[in-house]
Amino acid sequence: MNKVKILGTGLAGLIGSQIVALLSSSYAFENCSRTTGVDITNAESIDTAIAQSDASIVLHLAAKADVDGCEKDKSFGKDGQAWQINVEGTRNVARACEKHGKKMVYVSTDFVFDGQYDVYSEDDVPHPINWYAQTKYEGEKIVQQMKTSWIITRIAYPYRTSFLKNDFVRAIKGRLANNEGVTMVTDHIMTPTFVDDIAYGMQTLFEKNSTGIYHLVGSQFISPFNSALTIAALYGFDKALIEQTTRSVFFEGRAQRPFRLALKNDKICMLGVVMKTFDDGLKKIQQETNNA
Repeated sequence: MNKVKILGTGLAGLIGSQIVALLSSSYAFENCSRTTGVDITNAESIDTAIAQSDASIVLHLAAKADVDGCEKDKSFGKDGQAWQINVEGTRNVARACEKHGKKMVYVSTDFVFDGQYDVYSEDDVPHPINWYAQTKYEGEKIVQQMKTSWIITRIAYPYRTSFLKNDFVRAIKGRLANNEGVTMVTDHIMTPTFVDDIAYGMQTLFEKNSTGIYHLVGSQFISPFNSALTIAALYGFDKALIEQTTRSVFFEGRAQRPFRLALKNDKICMLGVVMKTFDDGLKKIQQETNNA
């Protein structure tokens, strides 16, 4: 069987590496990064890589995703690393995809929204409130102007504690397991997403030749504080180790965070993709750990 080829940027990260691990039986992945001699901020470099590849899909995951690090870049404007990677890098990938007739899949973020709505669908207009989110939204706008086919997937708080990358669940679980305290925000709502579901959601979008914007997010809205309580309850950790705080205190002097990032996933679920609740995702991880 000839596998569909996918050229990917950022395939070594939390999400990219799991997509490769789960989908390699059906797809042939080609890593495109500085380790393979490709720099997305250099238009000629990425154009050459895409031109020489016979992949029909370009999965663009590479980004500067450190929210506070990006905020520090804001004073540099378009000369800063955040803009160069998240905007100009995306522009270079998009132009190369257009030029060479590739389909582009751009991975964006829930942070493009300001958190003022009760819930967000794909049709809601983004309104970023920090520099990271602004640069990712600029990337979205670039992709939407492409003359060749494209997909924008927005993801939120990916986790998978059995994986080597240090996602938020793994970090909380590690501290509680060592009887170390954690301080968690109560006035923020997030939509945690099981990484495997992102991978299988991507597979469905590839197979159905979908286009447009999709929220590849979990099926449960929860505060960071309550997420820590859920982890503690499932693994039998001491809940007294979990302290409450607010966004204004926890993020003082750092990038502004949206209040309510509750994203609807109806659109991807209508394609038959199951996006787990946070409870179900944690139980899945626990089962795999017990069976290992």
